[in-house]
Amino acid sequence: MDLLINVGLPLSLAIIMLSLGVGLEIADFRRVVSRRYPFAIGAFCQVILLPIAAFTAVKLFALPPEIAVGVMLLSFCPGGVTSNILTKLAKGDVALSVSLTAIISLLSMVTVPVLAAWSINHFMGEDAPEVSITGLAIAMFLITTLPVAIGVSIRHFAKGFAERVDAPLSKLASILFVLIVLAALAGNWEMFVENLGLMGSALITLNIALLLIGLGLARAVNLSWNESKTISIETGIQNSTLGITLAALITSTENGLSPLALPSAVYGILMYVVALPFIAWLRRS
Repeated sequence: MDLLINVGLPLSLAIIMLSLGVGLEIADFRRVVSRRYPFAIGAFCQVILLPIAAFTAVKLFALPPEIAVGVMLLSFCPGGVTSNILTKLAKGDVALSVSLTAIISLLSMVTVPVLAAWSINHFMGEDAPEVSITGLAIAMFLITTLPVAIGVSIRHFAKGFAERVDAPLSKLASILFVLIVLAALAGNWEMFVENLGLMGSALITLNIALLLIGLGLARAVNLSWNESKTISIETGIQNSTLGITLAALITSTENGLSPLALPSAVYGILMYVVALPFIAWLRRS
């Protein structure tokens, strides 16, 4: 268990982020300049609207402090590779999705540590573990920003190699993710069972609400239908592996994974239950 947490968890996230970077080109970052308005709407949804919606859900469902923090941590995480894949399945604007994922993932090194420290102090009060914003920022850089940068560099200087390793990297990351989710559930089984009904209801409600809010806002500001699909998915889909990793980094639990990781682990499963029917509807629309 300790080997999985201390090695497998950060390794899995680093591989996921490396895989994301390998699929990116410099043009994906340049595209943000030429498509400022759709990008700004997507960034607003992810960085501002999403945490507000999560905070509202946590209060409405009166979740226990540790579970509430876990939901907030999840809301701070960008979509990752999953949102890009789902956007493609929905026949959305894949280029916009990739651009949003790339930039927001890089920004998370700054935004996530600050927001995580605030949410822990707000919900846990005197029971809050000490959080080093600087230490968390460095960890975020090493396991998210740096792998993305390395992946982009590999694709830029060795495109053929990048295309060959992209699929194997994604498969390896998926296997590690499943093991981590199982570890998170097994290590906190009693709390998981006690809070599954309430936590599951909150996460499903939040997931559905975010998908619809993202879609509605995009349509309200006159984005195209394909752009609106993308904003919806980027708003409603989070990187649950990053959420689990954040929980482990914050609490430094020696035996098993922190209860703060439970919402991300449960969401990693429920996300597909909610998203896939929605994606099928978007694809037909």
